[in-house]
Amino acid sequence: MITVLEHGYQRKIMKIDKYVINKASNVFVIAEIGMNHNGSLDNAKKLIDHAVEIGADAVKFQMRDLKSLYNSSVIVGDDGDLGTEYTLNLLKRFELSQNQYTQISQYAKSKNILFLCTAWDKISANKVDKLGVPAFKTASADFTNLDLIDHLIQKNKPIILSTGMSSESEICTTINFLNKKNADFALLHCNSTYPAPFKDINLRYLDNLKANNVPVGYSGHERGIAVTLAAVALGAKIIERHITLDKGMEGPDHTASLEYDEFKQLILGIRQIEVALGTTSKRTISQGELINRENLSKSIYASIDINKNDIFKRDMLAIRSPGQGLSPQNMDILIGKMSLKNIKKDQPVFQSDYIKSLEPKPTYSFSRPWAIPVRYHDINTMLDITNPDEIEFHMSYDDLNIDPKKHLRSKYKCGYLVHAPELFENDHLLNLCSEDKKYRELSILHMQKVIDVTLMLKDYFVTDSNPRIIVNCGGFSKNDFLPIKNRKNLYKILSDSLSQLERDDVEIIPQNMAPYPWHFGGQRYQNLFMDPHEILSFCQENNIRICHDISHSHLACNKFNWDHIEYIKNLASVTAHFHIADGKGVDGEGLQIGEGTVDFDKAFKAINEYIPKVSFIPEVWQGHKNKGEGFWHSLDQIEGKI
Repeated sequence: MITVLEHGYQRKIMKIDKYVINKASNVFVIAEIGMNHNGSLDNAKKLIDHAVEIGADAVKFQMRDLKSLYNSSVIVGDDGDLGTEYTLNLLKRFELSQNQYTQISQYAKSKNILFLCTAWDKISANKVDKLGVPAFKTASADFTNLDLIDHLIQKNKPIILSTGMSSESEICTTINFLNKKNADFALLHCNSTYPAPFKDINLRYLDNLKANNVPVGYSGHERGIAVTLAAVALGAKIIERHITLDKGMEGPDHTASLEYDEFKQLILGIRQIEVALGTTSKRTISQGELINRENLSKSIYASIDINKNDIFKRDMLAIRSPGQGLSPQNMDILIGKMSLKNIKKDQPVFQSDYIKSLEPKPTYSFSRPWAIPVRYHDINTMLDITNPDEIEFHMSYDDLNIDPKKHLRSKYKCGYLVHAPELFENDHLLNLCSEDKKYRELSILHMQKVIDVTLMLKDYFVTDSNPRIIVNCGGFSKNDFLPIKNRKNLYKILSDSLSQLERDDVEIIPQNMAPYPWHFGGQRYQNLFMDPHEILSFCQENNIRICHDISHSHLACNKFNWDHIEYIKNLASVTAHFHIADGKGVDGEGLQIGEGTVDFDKAFKAINEYIPKVSFIPEVWQGHKNKGEGFWHSLDQIEGKI
């Protein structure tokens, strides 16, 4: 392992223009154009365009002053071997003029991508410096060239150095030299073969370079992208790969370069790895895991009818799925405690069954209509303990085939809404925006059934207005977000789908969406009903309103750097109903109020000022468990605030 003992300069952070490179930063990706322009200014600009489109942070070229770089006898062809002669021939043909480099640097700046350029000699270094590069990059061939490195250090800019071609002792010598000069530098692991054999790359050498407490990275020349992605997983914070228009072009670097699509996949993979690496903090259960945990794991259930004041004993309890109640790990804690409630056989046991918890109120005080989510099987239980102005049926596709008479009483004193299912028979996720005609037609049929069932429920409730149906209209994709240009067509398809529904006696209110919706334990990418301006435009064009989910909009604002309060205000005129829950990050939706990062003081103030009479429900995930325990906590937090 490399250990630098002579000078203990510890630089764990590097700043290149707006980019900070350290242990916690995103990977700084350099698209190395080098000489792959083959002497063409047009090719150089095309490659810059490609680098911008695929999401690279910087482009890098190479500059040489051949007269100062090579012996004169080699330049005129009197000396040198075949390899040198071949290389020089290409360099003479492909080298750009200073004016062309100026045009390229200005073009890169106009495209909002950093321009870097490797200087192979002092004269070129001075020219590169005048082009305004924010950092210097040295080639592996110059890692031992202390004279050039010292020249670059004196220009007081960060230096990125590739370590290919050098031995262990040479690497130690140069690092000691850099530390002695108090240089601001980063080290790139590299194997300088084009393309590099996998057996020679030795990625674990990155750990050796990390011991110097400077940013480290990887400059790759291998085939494919797998090794480079592995370097990111091992901690590389700077990635440099060659980019080319065509691997078959003349020149030594094209074969070991990446074409557009391959480089695009590399950067996509890098960004995915960054997210997946996470932190070393304590493990928490993700939102998707929580969904699957309830469906697949086990919890403690009553194996017999348990009466209030009974003492819990082991033979009164069973461990079964689904995991809706106490974890089996709590069995020893539960045994010997006294039951505070009657628990029927085959019902899950909750903490509130032996520890006093917040009880629901018969009524709550709000300045607007309030509702609670219900299912057919628990509506009567919920309405026996509290009196909302409305209830919101959360339907499954099985519920659509149930005769409501089996569960509903003759007449309820409240109004109602219906939340349409997302999932229908044969794993059909509702998508009224689908470009697949057959898929969309089936979604329309399913949605029409939701409308028919909703109208059938009207006989059971006191309501003078058309019942509202909340629907997640679709517009999701499996592997990545769709290009923004595609959204317009999807909205057009949705308009057409809505026009085919017989909906005169109901009000369809699409729900705004989070960027990464959870579909039954799996995650997708959402494309529609996130951007508030798109939502407002669609609503105005189609004369519809929305259900505004506060948790969803918060996550969208986190993802796209929007202001959440402005989001609420922008959609005020088209908001028909609220789902209120907390959220954090970009996919932590439906959290209990206070467990996320929504600023509810500001959110409630905006709602009260701009949308004073619109109804709401507490949309806390799993809030229905234990007779609505999560809902009562939410309502207690919200009461008196809206």
